[in-house]
Amino acid sequence: MKDFDCLGFGICAADYLCLVPEYPKLDEKTETVQFSKQGGGPVATALVTLARMNYQTAFIGKIGSDFNGQFVIEQFAEEGVNTGGIIVDNTMPTNQAFIWIDKKSGKKSIVLNGNLYRPVLEDEINFDHVNSIKYLLVDGRDTAGTFKVINWAKNLGAKIVLDAGSPRTSTEELIKSVDYPIVSQSFCHNYLKTRDYQKGVKKLLAYGVTAAVITCGADGCYGGDKSGIYYQEPFNIDVVDTTGAGDVFHGAFITGLLRNWGLLKILKFASATAALKCTKLGGREGIPDFSTVKSYLKNI
Repeated sequence: MKDFDCLGFGICAADYLCLVPEYPKLDEKTETVQFSKQGGGPVATALVTLARMNYQTAFIGKIGSDFNGQFVIEQFAEEGVNTGGIIVDNTMPTNQAFIWIDKKSGKKSIVLNGNLYRPVLEDEINFDHVNSIKYLLVDGRDTAGTFKVINWAKNLGAKIVLDAGSPRTSTEELIKSVDYPIVSQSFCHNYLKTRDYQKGVKKLLAYGVTAAVITCGADGCYGGDKSGIYYQEPFNIDVVDTTGAGDVFHGAFITGLLRNWGLLKILKFASATAALKCTKLGGREGIPDFSTVKSYLKNI
């Protein structure tokens, strides 16, 4: 059994990434400028970010017994993310994400091949490899499993971070169960029913959470806690690919929590880390380490 700075529970995938000159129209062909296969998944990539920041991390989630599942495990192993809680399901393939990135803008389109994915059941989750954790990161996709892991983590005294890209089953109950909801721009529009992001942050804080964040991509991010509402402007970088930027933001956000920083400093660090990731293809390749981010912030 080990002590971890952060445990993550969520989906993972093998990402197939194609950088293209421009999106082809229907019935047209194009050729890739660059291709890469990388490990993916929101929580999974956030844990890799934390590992590169030199924190101890572990992942719980489900893969198939196929070559993509083995690839996912190998990618975690290369980054030092503990895989003792991975569930191998022989009845399903590992999730795949097919991602096309427009070379001119760095924006992407993602198609997830997860139709045969079997949600993690409560009795499949194993905590035997974990002694303690400081933070838990969840994506809320496998509802029953998510609440089991949250309750277990709370009994250990851990704080809970939620990555909410889209509304899920039991969203309200989920937000009330966490300490730090980090939601996307579209989540704010569709669930919080507002395009006023400061108002959106206030709505999240009304659930009784410690702090809340809304990430807005190229428009920066908004965060708030009991001290007030903050805005972090985006960083000016040469974008290659925005894939995984939000996932990296979450990992960097938890880095700031582990360092006991104030919210405004955390937002700046997380935004810079996500921006630097965007200078390379894929969600993983461009993730910087701690010293690289600090140097970047010092020199801008």
